[in-house]
Amino acid sequence: MSRIVLNEELQTDYERLFSACDIRAARMAEVDVLAEGLLADRDRYRLASEQIGVPWFVVAVLHYADTACDFGVHLHNGDPLTGRTRHLPDGRPLRGEPPFAWEDSTVDALCLHHLDQWGDWSIAGTLFKLESHGGWGYRLHHPDVLSPYLWNYSTYYSQGKYVADDTWQETAIAQRCGVAVLLRRLAERGLIEFTGTSERAVWPLLRYTKTETSPWAEVLQRFLNTLPGIYVRVDGLAGPRTSEAFHRLTGRYLLGDPRA
Repeated sequence: MSRIVLNEELQTDYERLFSACDIRAARMAEVDVLAEGLLADRDRYRLASEQIGVPWFVVAVLHYADTACDFGVHLHNGDPLTGRTRHLPDGRPLRGEPPFAWEDSTVDALCLHHLDQWGDWSIAGTLFKLESHGGWGYRLHHPDVLSPYLWNYSTYYSQGKYVADDTWQETAIAQRCGVAVLLRRLAERGLIEFTGTSERAVWPLLRYTKTETSPWAEVLQRFLNTLPGIYVRVDGLAGPRTSEAFHRLTGRYLLGDPRA
């Protein structure tokens, strides 16, 4: 399989997708219930996350996606905590004796996937690790279908999924909420903040420019086009026309515009 790295193009893609993510209205109530459930167990997730420097909300969404938030099984594969794992990866955790505490087993699972060695918990860095965990098959072999592991319950995904390893079904529909959608809802409610090494996350998010595209400029342009009498090209360049439209809306030009 091709080695995928978090380059600038992929980073921009994640940021664009997350910033414009639209949760389906019919799923919003369910997403809120799921989010409340993760919040209710936040202290348990923190007990695991703080041992290895992984944000609690990353542990939480993995727990939901991989085991439906079952605290009685190993995060590795859903085998019961009363013994070591019997399915791949088998024989985990390597240390300790059963029955295992959920937190101890979870730390072992996260380390097995090298999340303890990852330092970029920005939006892009987080989604990169989560998509890697869910599998690169969609991006590599079905790029027209965004991974439901990330985006199910959003307008980005409708159908098509792997029903087994290397078995694709065009009409199959994922059933579980995507982890990026859960994170988006938690962020919308002001309950989580992303950190990390990405300089893109540093304020200001949007500046006047004629040369560098930005996912936030694209989002702004789409919004501006919904207003009467404003027509700007959606190209991600926050240049003169976008700044003029922003001025009509707010009375101010974009930061960096010489007219400001």
